[in-house]
Amino acid sequence: MGHDHGPGHPRPGHDHQGHHHHAAVGADNERRVLLALLLTGTFMMVEAVGGLIAGSLALIADAGHMLTDTAALALAWVAFRIASRPADPRRSYGYHRVQVLAAFANGGALLIIVIWITVEAIRRLFDPVEVLGGTMLAIALVGLLVNGVAFWLLRGGDRENLNIRAATLHIMGDLLGSVGAIVAAGVILATGWSAIDPILSVLVALLILASAWRLVRQSGHILMEGTPSDVDSLHLRELVPASIPEVIDVHHVHIWSLTPERPVVTLHARIDRAADHDAVLARIKELLLDRFGIDHSTIQIEHGGCADEIAAAGASGMARTD
Repeated sequence: MGHDHGPGHPRPGHDHQGHHHHAAVGADNERRVLLALLLTGTFMMVEAVGGLIAGSLALIADAGHMLTDTAALALAWVAFRIASRPADPRRSYGYHRVQVLAAFANGGALLIIVIWITVEAIRRLFDPVEVLGGTMLAIALVGLLVNGVAFWLLRGGDRENLNIRAATLHIMGDLLGSVGAIVAAGVILATGWSAIDPILSVLVALLILASAWRLVRQSGHILMEGTPSDVDSLHLRELVPASIPEVIDVHHVHIWSLTPERPVVTLHARIDRAADHDAVLARIKELLLDRFGIDHSTIQIEHGGCADEIAAAGASGMARTD
């Protein structure tokens, strides 16, 4: 059997460079999330007080959203800290999945916020509340600036990282909330029509809904060990024998992800008895990296029948004999 002894082992030199790259990107992501956390947490307190004074649902809803965002960013930051820990005997793949767990939790929190904002907005349409447009406008403008800076910080991070995407999505919701509050405040100051406040709150919530659902679905797919969306397992099974003549067939293929950036595969490859075991193994690993971006693979080389099927048949025969 040929196999890896750690993440990333396809070609000389690639392993260490890959690990250094992931470490550097992870440290940058962590720093960006921490700065966004400090900005969001500070302004969240200002906006909550201002929303209560102004009587604005748009501001209160956005402050509530920012409260969960502050918790979400804190969770994302903690996840990056934990994910940087090395693998140990109890967790041989390391702690990378913590980021996916954080993204799943943050996506679920966003869905709950959308429901709450929608219910509260409907209630306010039937029971209007006086809104102080001037106070609302001033706070919303400051919020737009703060959220814009936080959004810029997070957009500069690794866009393939689910944890960064979840944090960015939360901040994007805040940014849209600030824009909605500014528009609502302008309408209220110009016309006195306070119903615009809950109406725009619902529109902002609906804009967040689709992205939040995609985030929950993708992180849930990874947690369920689903096949990465950019890897076709059937194509992989056909490509390896077609590209490497010494390979007769590929079977028992399992593909999953630790995170979206870290796909993993295990497979059995039946090869010609005259073929060079190590040379074929190296070519399969190179193919997986070049065509699918998979740099962590465990490959069982077989010359005859499938070892698992032979073992299973033997166990079944023993059971019948007993």
